[in-house]
Amino acid sequence: MEAHSSGLGRKRKREELNGEMKEAECFRKLPRRTLGLTEPAPFADELMAARTPYVRVSMKEARRGTPEDRPVRVYADGIFDMFHSGHARALMQAKCLFPNTHLIVGVCSDDLTYKFKGFTVMNEDERYDAVSHCRYVDEVVRNAPWTLTPEFLAEHRIDFVAHDDIPYISAGSDDVYKHIKEAGMFAPTQRTEGISTSDIITRIVRDYDVYVRRNLQRGYTAKELNVSFINVSALDYTLHLFTKQLKGNIALVYLSIGFYALPPSFCQEKKYHLQEHVDKVKQKVRDVEEKSKEFVQKVEEKGIDLIQKWEEKSREFIGNFLQMFGPDGALVSLAAALPYIFSTDVSIQKLIVHPKVKVLSSFARLL
Repeated sequence: MEAHSSGLGRKRKREELNGEMKEAECFRKLPRRTLGLTEPAPFADELMAARTPYVRVSMKEARRGTPEDRPVRVYADGIFDMFHSGHARALMQAKCLFPNTHLIVGVCSDDLTYKFKGFTVMNEDERYDAVSHCRYVDEVVRNAPWTLTPEFLAEHRIDFVAHDDIPYISAGSDDVYKHIKEAGMFAPTQRTEGISTSDIITRIVRDYDVYVRRNLQRGYTAKELNVSFINVSALDYTLHLFTKQLKGNIALVYLSIGFYALPPSFCQEKKYHLQEHVDKVKQKVRDVEEKSKEFVQKVEEKGIDLIQKWEEKSREFIGNFLQMFGPDGALVSLAAALPYIFSTDVSIQKLIVHPKVKVLSSFARLL
């Protein structure tokens, strides 16, 4: 655990002091090294038996550190069905309990698991193999016992047993690790929240139809998925698909496939293919709705532009109208200027500079 947590110290730690950021002590970077793990962990029944006498180490000695040729032998057991990151983290914690640890992992058989816990997704051989390929495991015990006996602990020369400290109620016991705790051999680990085999199975069961369609698409048959014939007298299958009325009341898409009673021999495989087709129709409807929204938005933008241009032209037209026909407009000025223009006693020079004639020129330009 120390090596793992020290990796977090690779970033420089800073602390705020008197409004300034001051560099704290930097952790030394870990050297690069290759562990060289090229083979899975061996099975305990395939290893040679040790000839040296079995003498347990104390917790104090284990924490202080043991000689390289005498690692602390830590045992962790479980079902390890659908091996996931929660399992790996628990084994990592067990491996890192002491400076020098040899981690032994016991995996229960199918028969024992079915008897005390229930059915598994993976069979025992698959679970043995999955655990043996975890990087933290040094040795795997196949067909591990449900309750640890003194004989089993001595046979495998176990110093400590690692498990989370929540009482494990099973096999008629309030806690199957109670006697291990009383003997001072228990080393607690922490569970990883949010991930467990039961959680994964729950996800699959909850989204059953989705995963059936997924595997049908990938070439699995209905027989392989155990979704052959429906054992009911009839199947009422109703599908209603609506889209929201589009903005501007341009279109309303409505699709209804209603109340078709299917015969008893209707295959679930066809049902899932039909559902897949419906999903595609839904997607097409969503695409049409999105394109319609874009069209409405463009129409709105063009409409606003047209309204603005119309307002500008209207103001221009009204201004020109008032300039011509208003109280001080060119038409009134023209009517006032005409008698003066046609009078015979006015010279050409006076006529040109006369203000009423100037107004008449302006009127002519408007025309």
